[in-house]
Amino acid sequence: MFVDSHCHLDFPDLAEREPQLLDNMQAANVGQALCISVKLEDFPRVRALAERHANLWASVGVHPDNADCEEPDVDRLLALADHPRVVAIGETGLDYYWHKDAPEWQRARFRTHIRAARSCGKPLIVHTRSAAADTIRLLQEEGAAECGGVMHCFTESREVAEAALALGFYISFSGIVTFRNARELKDVASWVPLDRLLIETDAPYLAPVPHRGRTNEPAWVVHVAEEIARLRDVPLDVIEQATTENFFRLFRHAQP
Repeated sequence: MFVDSHCHLDFPDLAEREPQLLDNMQAANVGQALCISVKLEDFPRVRALAERHANLWASVGVHPDNADCEEPDVDRLLALADHPRVVAIGETGLDYYWHKDAPEWQRARFRTHIRAARSCGKPLIVHTRSAAADTIRLLQEEGAAECGGVMHCFTESREVAEAALALGFYISFSGIVTFRNARELKDVASWVPLDRLLIETDAPYLAPVPHRGRTNEPAWVVHVAEEIARLRDVPLDVIEQATTENFFRLFRHAQP
């Protein structure tokens, strides 16, 4: 089976189609998915999805783009992460693309998430955009190698991937890797060690070819795997097996 390591099934345009999305996953042999928290106010919806369905898991965290929301502290994150269906801390990280003028609050929030992940022993889910150097620096300064994690929806250079791998992190590719103009990213996807590779949809965003421009869904993570298999010139089942094993190795509190 395949695993979608990052999706947002609580978002309205997917939540209203919940039964159909799960049926589509089954038909596509996508056996599990990790539903990602972006606001503490919305976390109960994410947790409820994982409680309703044995093949869905949850994370807890606050996305770096979200400013007008409850600000987490370590104790709050630890309390919410203390649940058998919550397997990760995040989505967290840095995004200077949308928040060029006030990054300090982002850096402080990122440090909070890293400290919570280290305390509870659950891995980090890291978002970075236009902030790769600071993202790696803070991971290093806060000892993120102790908890590990994943650079989700990776779009950075091989050098950034190498720095993340040196911290014990995994690299996850989304539908962007199927886009024709993503040449540098395709090169990175063909190089990342097989035992550090994950696949995701980031649904409802970034639908892969041949569905580009539509509302993404977990069943389509197979197209990401197909493109990576093509780039690496290996059978699809090699990518299927490796990425699924990697998912359960990283998110060790999840059970297949």
